[in-house]
Formats: sequence, structure tokens, C-alpha cells
Amino acid sequence: MPLRSFLLLVLICLIWALNVVVSRLVVDEMQVPPLFYAAARSLVVLIALLPWLLPIPERLGRVLLVTFAVSGGSFSLLFIGLQDATPSASAIVSLSSAPLTVLFAIVILGERIGWRRAVGIGFTFVGVGVAIASPSGWSSSYGLLFVFASSVVGSLGSVFLKRVELSSLQLQAWAAFGSVLVLLPLSAIGESGQLAALSASGWKFAAALAFSGVVVSLGAHTLYFSLLKTYDANLIAPLTLMTPIMTIAAGALLTGDSVGFYLVLGAAIAAGGVLVILVRPSRKLFKPLLVRPRL
Repeated sequence: MPLRSFLLLVLICLIWALNVVVSRLVVDEMQVPPLFYAAARSLVVLIALLPWLLPIPERLGRVLLVTFAVSGGSFSLLFIGLQDATPSASAIVSLSSAPLTVLFAIVILGERIGWRRAVGIGFTFVGVGVAIASPSGWSSSYGLLFVFASSVVGSLGSVFLKRVELSSLQLQAWAAFGSVLVLLPLSAIGESGQLAALSASGWKFAAALAFSGVVVSLGAHTLYFSLLKTYDANLIAPLTLMTPIMTIAAGALLTGDSVGFYLVLGAAIAAGGVLVILVRPSRKLFKPLLVRPRL
């Protein structure tokens, strides 16, 4: 891979990492309700990608379910978790997406794994467990349960994503459509204080929304899928492990996350396990979303 393409991937991973920190600030410091934030983010994407809703795909119900799982469904749970959990701990727990995807593929798609990937799965879960049991992880364990649930939903959706034959922009357009359709009513019914939070945060929320919707979803994801057209997923996917590493660093620098020895140890063990999973061949898994199963 040329240096220019590698640096582009580094930038993409940095944007994804900063998005976790920004989301934490939105739902914690700005007190924006998480479902509302997820819906608003999806609305920005939907407005930008309206032309890509056509032509209407076949099996629209499946498309909506799968894309919602890897978008609004997964993001809303992540945002709920970030009300309590730090970006650093959340990044490590999110690494469970890779083994969860493999386990779902075994059950649903008949995926077969050898002992190496089995060891990788085991190491990942051990690493996540060490991180949660660390002092900084345990103090936010309630939020980390939602982060883990986010990984479960995103992983389940990514298992079926290979069966959805749409371009990356079409995927994002329908993911945004389904997310707005579900999350706006849920926020209206189950949350309060949306307008007060918007009024109090003002331009800060607008900037965060623009970053999450435009820079992250439209920019970083589009660039990521363009790299996948040029380079093999077996090369690209392992490099996306830069994202959790950058998230831990960004959390420590920007939101003052407590990053102790056991959190770092858990991150190292989990990342090693995910790397083993990523480098093993598979024809049934959608490897580009193994580390980050969200659109």
C-alpha cells in the first residue's frame, strides 16, 4: 500500500476515534438525549443522500433491518452507554464486535473456524473482561453493558450485510432512512429535554452533529469503502485496529479518561485476539466491519 493510501486510512481511523469522544461530550456534557442524537445524526445523512434512496432495493424489509442494525440501532445503544462509560473503556469493549460476528456467522451462516480463530475469540473476550474489571472500567460498567449491546446488534447486522447488494452510499442512505423512521418516534415517546439541551448547547451541538453526520458518515465511511475497492479487505481490516488505540489516546487527552495498567493490558490482549481473527481467511464474513460494525 502506498504511503498516501496508508495515511488516508490513518486519517479515517482518527476521525472514527474522535467521533467516540465527540459523542461522549454530546450525551454527557451537553446532556443531549442519546436516541435524539442518533436520530439527528441519521437525519443529516439522510438529507445528504436522498438521491441514493432510488431505485428502491428488492427485499426492502431485509435492507431496512440489516442497515438499521449497523447504523441507528448500534449507534443509539453506544450513545446510551457513553452517558456513563468513558471513550477509552468503550473502545476496548467494542473490540468484542469481531468475535461476536464470527460466533453469529457460525450459527447463522455455517461458518467454520480453526483453532487459531478460536484462540483469537477467547483472547478478545478475556481482554475485554480484564478492561471491564479494571478500576476505570468497573466504575462505568453499567454504561459498558450498553456498549457491549451495541456491539451485539452491529455484529448481528454485519453478518447479513454481505447479502445486501447495494453500493456504500445506498447502504448509508437506507441506514439513515430506517434509523430516522425508528429513532425519532422512540425519542419523542421515551426521552425529554431535547429542546432544552439544544438551546443550552447551541453551536457546539451543531458542530458535533456536522462532524458526526458529514465528516464521519459521509466523509470517512465513503473514503474507507473507496480504499476497499483498491485494496484487499485482508490488508485494510487489520489496520483499522488503529481506531481503538487512537480512541484510548483521545479519551485520555480530551476527556481525561483514567487509563490504568489493567485497562491497557486488556486492550492489548483484546486487540491481539482481534488481529488473529482478522488475518484468518473467510469467505462468509464481511471483514471491513469486523472492528467497527457501524455505518
